[in-house]
Amino acid sequence: MDQFAFVLGAYLLGSVAFGIIVSRLFGLPDPRTVGSGNPGATNVMRSGKKAAALLTLLGDAGKGWLAVWLALRFGLTEGWVCAVALAVFAGHLFPVFYGFKGGKGVATAAGILLALSPWLGLSVLATWIVAFLMFRISSLSALTAAVFAPVFALTFNGPGLTSLSVLALAVLLVWTHRSNIRKLLDGTEAGFSKPRSGDRPPQ
Repeated sequence: MDQFAFVLGAYLLGSVAFGIIVSRLFGLPDPRTVGSGNPGATNVMRSGKKAAALLTLLGDAGKGWLAVWLALRFGLTEGWVCAVALAVFAGHLFPVFYGFKGGKGVATAAGILLALSPWLGLSVLATWIVAFLMFRISSLSALTAAVFAPVFALTFNGPGLTSLSVLALAVLLVWTHRSNIRKLLDGTEAGFSKPRSGDRPPQ
């Protein structure tokens, strides 16, 4: 029962949308109603409040890291740790507190990977940074990092449940970016410094 409690707690923790909470604290519009409609750090950044975007990033990454770290700290087996990792990620994507409509999971996935294996997390983060410096497109950077994440997992952890869970995270991350993939393919995906086609102006 303790293991199930960890999984349920991880899901509920993942359901906390820091982009929405931080935006309210800063008096900003609900990120679900502006820009891309995504309650993540990149969309919060479009408000012009870098501090709000940073807090959103840290909160979303922190909840992923904390859930997995606690599972490891309390000695859960590898299988249950992986279940906790997937649960906190599922909470972010499908939050019970917000009608099961959440974010795309990039920051939360980064926190999870850092907790599972620091070298794995840092390698994926470095991949994101390199891709972003090359393309200046956040979604493409996330997709590139997602593709390489299972490769790094196999490199640092070898075959096993952890690598399988990383593969599942990567597949889910690509799925959450399916609209971005369509825009990338037809050339309408905006870079970081220019507005996204069809974005709604702040209210």
